[in-house]
Amino acid sequence: MSTRRLHDGRTDGLVPLESLDLESIDSFAALVRAMGKTAFGGRQLGRALDILLTMARDPGCTVVLTLSGAMTVAKQGAMICDMIDRGLVNAIVATGALMAHGLTESIGLTHYAVEPDADDAALFQKGYNRIYDTLEMEANLNDVAELVGSVIESGAPDDGVWSSARFCRALGRRLDELEQGPGILRSAWRRGVPVFIPAFTDSEMGLDFSTSAMSAALRAMHREPGSPALAPGDVFAAVPSYNPFLDLQEYARLIGAAERLGIVTIGGGVPRNWAQQVAPYYDITAARLGIDLPEPRFRYGVRICPEPVHWGGLSGCTYSEGVSWGKFVPTAEGGRYAEVYADATLVWPVLMKAVFEELDSP
Repeated sequence: MSTRRLHDGRTDGLVPLESLDLESIDSFAALVRAMGKTAFGGRQLGRALDILLTMARDPGCTVVLTLSGAMTVAKQGAMICDMIDRGLVNAIVATGALMAHGLTESIGLTHYAVEPDADDAALFQKGYNRIYDTLEMEANLNDVAELVGSVIESGAPDDGVWSSARFCRALGRRLDELEQGPGILRSAWRRGVPVFIPAFTDSEMGLDFSTSAMSAALRAMHREPGSPALAPGDVFAAVPSYNPFLDLQEYARLIGAAERLGIVTIGGGVPRNWAQQVAPYYDITAARLGIDLPEPRFRYGVRICPEPVHWGGLSGCTYSEGVSWGKFVPTAEGGRYAEVYADATLVWPVLMKAVFEELDSP
């Protein structure tokens, strides 16, 4: 029978943990760093701080921010603007709903608190759209529709075809002209940060875009939008001049020009996968077209998402799983990742406040 040799850990290079001493902490950065010396989600948050700072301080790192969930309704929009304005983000991939609800703030409108057990039928009659514990006014969305329509009417791109990135740039420019308040698209336009919305039609913004095109088509037919007896076949026959592959190729060019890649993922969904699939896109393009292309891989990643892995959903997909798809650099080859399983509204503001403090310190 073999005899165990008990080690003390330090001799094997193990990192000792430290009890969280709140009395010695005087800043958000110090708090998150101290949490990084604890365990579980706290340690991951501390790791996320180190990785975000590495990305921010690396001039050759192109950082993609992916956003899903109701982050603008949840009032995280100003923080996203700060990230853009500070140059921490080089591209954004988001849901259309998140951007549409962000537009309401950008034009000076308001969201309101509500109890989750409110009478939804009564809310509907009042024009109140509930998003868990928050309300989006239907009147707000009507104002957003007017903004979308005004941008479309002001002129299409030179080739006459829109993409989500092209449209977001046009919206950002218009918001900057209006000067009604800060906004994600306004900050993105001013900093030259492209915003991609892969599932563009899955949003109020996409529906507004389509109804504007239908309205123009009806006028061209000398039929006013309010004309009676219009069949659905007449109304929905109009198709906007929109090509999502313009987004795919623009994003691929951006990624291909990067020295190193980092990704910050809030939630999951379509934005997460669309942003990450660019690496396999390069691989299969090179193989199927028989040409030499770079092999882009994300070297840094920070994810904040409450969904666990074992449900089998993409939002719970780990970075190590992404390595098997050729999307990420393996940790053994220098890849650095942190995955924080938490509600983003709880930990993301704390993390970014810590990042801002560190970057602002002399």
